[in-house]
Amino acid sequence: MLDDAMKAQLRQHFTRMVRPVEILASLDDGAKSAELATLLAELATLSDHITVTERRGGAARTPAFALTSPGEDIHLAFAGIPMGHEFTSLVLALLQTGGYPPKVSDETIAAIRAIDGDFRFETYYSLSCQNCPDVVQALNLMAVLNPNIRHVAIDGALFQGEVEARQVMSVPSVYLNGEPFAQGRMEVDEIVAKLDTGAEARAAEKIAAQDPFDVLIVGGGPAGAAAAVYAARKGIRTGILAGRFGGQVLDTMAIENFVSVRHTEGPQFAGALEAHVKDYDVELMTLQTATALRRHGDLFEVELANGASAKGRTVILSTGARWRQMGVPGEEEYRNKGVAYCPHCDGPLFKGKPVAVVGGGNSGVEAAIDLAGITSHVTLLEFGAELRADEVLQKKLVSLPNVTVLTSARTTEVRGDGAKVVGLTYEDLITGEMLPVDVDGIFVQIGLLPNTEWLRGTVALTDRGEVEVAANGETSLKGVFAAGDCTTVPYKQIVIAVGEGAKASLGAFDHLIRASVTNDARSKAA
Repeated sequence: MLDDAMKAQLRQHFTRMVRPVEILASLDDGAKSAELATLLAELATLSDHITVTERRGGAARTPAFALTSPGEDIHLAFAGIPMGHEFTSLVLALLQTGGYPPKVSDETIAAIRAIDGDFRFETYYSLSCQNCPDVVQALNLMAVLNPNIRHVAIDGALFQGEVEARQVMSVPSVYLNGEPFAQGRMEVDEIVAKLDTGAEARAAEKIAAQDPFDVLIVGGGPAGAAAAVYAARKGIRTGILAGRFGGQVLDTMAIENFVSVRHTEGPQFAGALEAHVKDYDVELMTLQTATALRRHGDLFEVELANGASAKGRTVILSTGARWRQMGVPGEEEYRNKGVAYCPHCDGPLFKGKPVAVVGGGNSGVEAAIDLAGITSHVTLLEFGAELRADEVLQKKLVSLPNVTVLTSARTTEVRGDGAKVVGLTYEDLITGEMLPVDVDGIFVQIGLLPNTEWLRGTVALTDRGEVEVAANGETSLKGVFAAGDCTTVPYKQIVIAVGEGAKASLGAFDHLIRASVTNDARSKAA
């Protein structure tokens, strides 16, 4: 299953193990068990530290395997064959079980080890989900560090019976002690914060104790990362407030148009951004949600949802955007119960079932093409009289036998049975008829909404909620700059966001220099 180049890489990685790793495989006579047995046998040939024991019969899930180390109380398992996006999760699990130190802060390690209680986590993932590895890897690490924590990562496409019984319609979906715990991307600090009730208060105290920053950046996507690098290189005090570092890039699959990088994927690109920022003296404050921006004399104050606030002599807003919702009855009720926004993540959960895609732009048509290869039928609905996607995508779409395209169709309602989606209703804008479409899943792809609600009344926004900016990135409030997808700058692209972040940072630096000269002149005049 592994080519020679991959084996050579893994052999080198596995030299970092300092203790033995035992793999206990639960197999049956099926093809998938044979496939898993082959993978594990190949891994065992790459390190003297790895041994594999096979067991047939008696396991709750097959194929599956557990990792442990003699003398260590580790409870970590995979149900399925963790290839695709989850292969990295498997490699990290082997290394960490083998004693390789994790790349997280000492503070995070201490917080994980201090968790007391009995925590049995189950995570449902799909092999095509780029949001899943962060969750799987975080919980695997926690299981390695704390014997009170058990984790099994489950391939939802392989264990369809469990998925249907638990009505899992979005991944990653995490269960704790048999009950729903979380859905969607989470990093280790977020999970620890949910378990440690005092974590939020401690984080708030730490932020409140910070001295004012010269440049305070709100948002950790490409624009915010570029702004931080450019500010830090000027030698000025720089801080970033962000919910999660990487922003919407984390939800992006292939990136092939960032000049000089021929191909990468969103999570890898976001990781490279964070690593670059951490090369400099930047205070990174994640898991934070800004709620208000106020001016107090020569300082700006950003108020946070946890009650703390951070201060800066200048502020750069790079809060990005999120998926736009339809805003119709039933959408919120059935979110993650059939209503989804990531076809790559959640598409495999609807294998062999009928689905709908709402939106006829590039993202909607690409989603319909991808889903047509997994589901039984795809119905694409577009509000306009014709699709808006590139011609090459439209030609591919109409060539698919299991796709129906409905134009001049306005989705008016998501229908469900109380537990999951059963269909939608749309208005034919030509005839005025209200017509049903019976589907098990609805993928919404209708564009982006800027994350700027908290700024209304503070800086000038357009009717669409975009921050109005001048040529140097400055907003209507002097000393406050903005960059990226939350602004009026057209063409929402990663490469443009990076350039705008750099420009806003240079604008903020210029503002600081001019303010310093003005203050010096006033002092001399006095």
